[in-house]
Amino acid sequence: MQMDPRDEPESEEMTALERAFSEQLLACLDECARGRKGLFSEYVSDEDEGGLWPEAARLRELAVALQGILAQLDQRNALCDEFLDLCTIHGESHPGERRLARAFLERIERAEVGTPTQEERKPW
Repeated sequence: MQMDPRDEPESEEMTALERAFSEQLLACLDECARGRKGLFSEYVSDEDEGGLWPEAARLRELAVALQGILAQLDQRNALCDEFLDLCTIHGESHPGERRLARAFLERIERAEVGTPTQEERKPW
């Protein structure tokens, strides 16, 4: 089946966008795993200069935009989906950003992204 040539630039742009997201995600995850805070936080204080991490904020914005574009095309990006899910984990029981980043990097290295993080429980 031959692809319509008009679809190719859009496809190439999506591939480039997904690659840019993936590269930025890996760089930020690596920094976060080494102790930098603010990757998974939705709100990074503007008042606390030490808390600003512009690359992380841009990564979250890119992830939301990418997810929206893919949804319109009826597609998904497992890395993007899982990253945004991790950004919603807050509260006393969450494991901390450094640990989340390490676990996410390990899942990426083992090619487990896109698979359930926990085994489904049987209803019986």
